[in-house]
This record gives sequence, structure tokens and C-alpha cells, in this order.
Amino acid sequence: MSLLQRALESGKFAVTAEMAPPKGCDFTEQLASAKLLSGKVHGVNVTDMQSACLKASSLGLCIHLKQAGVEPILQITGRDRNRMAIMGDVLSAASFGIDTMLALTGDHPVVGDCKDTKPVYDLDSVGILTMLSEMEATGNDCGGNPLTGGAPVFFKGASVTPVYEPRLLQINKLRQKVEAGAKYIQTQGIFDLDELKRFMDDVAAAGINVPIMAGIIPLKAAGMARFMNENVPGIAVPQDMIDRLAAAAAEGKEKGVKGLPAKLGMEMAAEMIAKIRDEHLCPGVHIMAIGAEKNVPPILEMAGVDISK
Repeated sequence: MSLLQRALESGKFAVTAEMAPPKGCDFTEQLASAKLLSGKVHGVNVTDMQSACLKASSLGLCIHLKQAGVEPILQITGRDRNRMAIMGDVLSAASFGIDTMLALTGDHPVVGDCKDTKPVYDLDSVGILTMLSEMEATGNDCGGNPLTGGAPVFFKGASVTPVYEPRLLQINKLRQKVEAGAKYIQTQGIFDLDELKRFMDDVAAAGINVPIMAGIIPLKAAGMARFMNENVPGIAVPQDMIDRLAAAAAEGKEKGVKGLPAKLGMEMAAEMIAKIRDEHLCPGVHIMAIGAEKNVPPILEMAGVDISK
């Protein structure tokens, strides 16, 4: 049983981080970050060519993390693989002791950096979850053929976007993912906790019972927040946060001090994490530091979160 599954099922406040593989074959930077995250989080979610930009595979970094003693979470999208390739990667992951995964449909290649790539989309996120659940239940592959030694069992996850209209569509898609076998959910980045609470209330009213981990993105600058508002679906950074970041930048410029907006972003992330935990809004958080994984431990310290307790 993975650390994440154990934490969620025991009622502990669960924490995961996110990490992207390199655009190349040198994993030195990622493994250095892994050392900092060891013992601080219950798992590290390894992105699968996020935003359809070419990187080394999620499976490759997951294997490195596992060998380094850090719990990896394998991300699988339907964009680049048919069902045979997906199942092949999952079986390979299991052979390395990787037992937690996250199913995503995946961004279309047209938004990425290899625009001539042909998308596959044999299965979407629900289809991936359904296939793996059937594999686990029957011991057979996607063609109905018996797997040697039986089928591995994964702690399967999926994603949801709370800031979405009409919200009913997200609730219905969430229900499909849970019915297909998702045992935990990670949200898109959240910045308005009142909005998160309304979403969680709607999920409860729909009778959907699944642990939902709130997505936390530490903001680095006002420009970053504005860019995400304009270009990332499901992201809505409140204007007051943007104003605070802009004021921090102005103060830093006046005083000749660098890094004040990023420091403020870490503090705001810590405040949200502490409030989510203390008010029991969600049973855990998923921190997406976007290349600044070294900031995750100090953010957790500021939030008063220690997974060892």
C-alpha cells in the first residue's frame, strides 16, 4: 500500500508534490529536488508531458524516484498512447513497485512544442481508469488475455476542475471517474477557498464520496498570476492576490530586495494549506510548485504541516 493511500485511508492530512521530468536525459536536478521532498510528502506526482510539451517519460522519472526512496505517482495520459501502450507502461511500472497512478486525458498536441505530433486519444481519463479496474478485477489484459502472475492493483487517481461553468458537467465527469475506479482526486490550482468550499458542498450533495486533494500553486509574481488567468483553463487568481504580488514587487524594487513576490506567494500558499487543514475543507493538498520544488518543504513548515506526526 502506498504512503498516499495509507494517509488518506487513515485520516491523516495527505500531501503530494508535483515534478516534471527533464527535457532531455539528465535527471540530476529532479533527483536533487527528490532529496528535499523525501519525508516531507506522501508522494510525488510525475507529469506526463504536461501542456503537450516533450519531456522524458513520467515512467522514467518515477523509476528514478522509486530507486531514490521517494514514493512516485505515475501520471498517464491518453493523448500519446493507445490502450496497449498504456497497459504496457502500467505493467512495467508495477514491476518496479510503483503502485499509485493518476489518469488524465491530456492536452492536445496543438498547444505543445511538437505541433506536428498526431494525437491518439484511444482512451480518455475515464477509459484509462475503466481499463485498469477491469484488469485488476479479471487478471486479464485489454484484449481479455490472462496476465502472467495476475494483475497488479493500483491506487488510482484522477483530476477535477472546481472553477468551471457549468459546474454540473464537472460534477458529472467526477462521478464517472469515481465509478470507473478513481480512489482519490486532485484538483486544478485553487486560490479562492470560498469557491473550493462551495465545490466540495456540491460534491457532497451529489453523493460522491472520494478524497479530494486541493491543488495549490505557489505564485511567483503578479505576471504569472495574470498569465494563468488568461491562458490556463480552470485557473482564477483573485485580483487582491495579484495586487499584493504587484505591491511586493514594487516594494522590492524600491528597497533593492529581490524575491519578495515569490516569498509572498509561498506565504499565501502556506496560509491556504493551513486553512484547508484546520477547517477540514479537504483531506489533503497537492502542491504544484512548477519547477520550484525546493520551496515545498518551507511552505509546509510555514503551514505547520509535518507528515511524520
